Amino acid sequence: MSQGSQPVEPIRWTADTLHLLDQRRLPHEVTYVACHTAREVAVAIRDMVVRGAPAIGVSAAFGMALAWKGGEDLRSAADELRRARPTAVNLMWAVDRMLEARQRGADLVVEAQAMFDADVAANRRIGRFGAELLGNRATVLTHCNAGALATAGYGTALGVVRAAVESGKNIAVFADETRPYLQGARLTAWELQQEGIDVTLITDSMAGHFFQQGKFDAAVVGADRIAANGDTANKIGTYTVAVLANAHGVPFYVAAPMSTIDVSCPSGEGIPIEERSATEVIEILGRRMAPEGVAVRHPAFDVTPARLITAIITDRGVLRPPYSESIARAVAGNQQGS
Repeated sequence: MSQGSQPVEPIRWTADTLHLLDQRRLPHEVTYVACHTAREVAVAIRDMVVRGAPAIGVSAAFGMALAWKGGEDLRSAADELRRARPTAVNLMWAVDRMLEARQRGADLVVEAQAMFDADVAANRRIGRFGAELLGNRATVLTHCNAGALATAGYGTALGVVRAAVESGKNIAVFADETRPYLQGARLTAWELQQEGIDVTLITDSMAGHFFQQGKFDAAVVGADRIAANGDTANKIGTYTVAVLANAHGVPFYVAAPMSTIDVSCPSGEGIPIEERSATEVIEILGRRMAPEGVAVRHPAFDVTPARLITAIITDRGVLRPPYSESIARAVAGNQQGS
């Protein structure tokens, strides 16, 4: 992989149209969905064409730009976009920022493009900070997909891996398959293969075995929302990984931009947990795997308590416990620097 390469392009803006890489079709087909209105963007977010908190935020920003160019009511467009994925705080942040930008008369296409560029730059900083935490030779466990596909480009958790590899470190990745939507199997494994990074796919239930065998040097995951005290919501199953890492003395790192931190949310208890369709649990690739009539629960996220998190890697640096203090300082610094 060459320095600074970015082969995975999840979001494109051309000719007043937002093109989103359809992640439902990966790894078998690389195709884009064209969005011309804010409503189409909201549907794409809700239906998982695009996923990952930073990517959702940037996509929503372009959705607001489409609403503005189309003469739509921006408040209505904002409300529809917000409802698409309630757990991802980047979505709310991006929509609010676009509303504020319009109030000061800004061109919303320019504003959305600036958010896109800022996300890629932030991810690269996260990668550099996180790479320093990994040894010259390390095996990293990750969960879900927190790579270029989950962002405007480069990635958060996988950005740490990319940056470490680019710096010359020998990094191998084990990817949880991430049931029930299989983001690890379909997306993370595919994305790392595209760049020639050593990746091994395992089922979620195998992680404990490999922790017990001493296989992992670190676990690195992304985040959809980080509360003021450091409690972190991420894809369902992340909490299990954190418990296993803690039990085996393995560092557990969360990698996310500052826009994922929600200081208005005091703790993980206040993070809304999206419940998705039972179909995603009882079916795999359209084939039913469970008996008719069985009861199903499908929380799409869980919350990892701050006490299980070794460090939070942000674009402003690495935050350490106590998180209530380090997050407050980082947020204050981020506001002064913006």
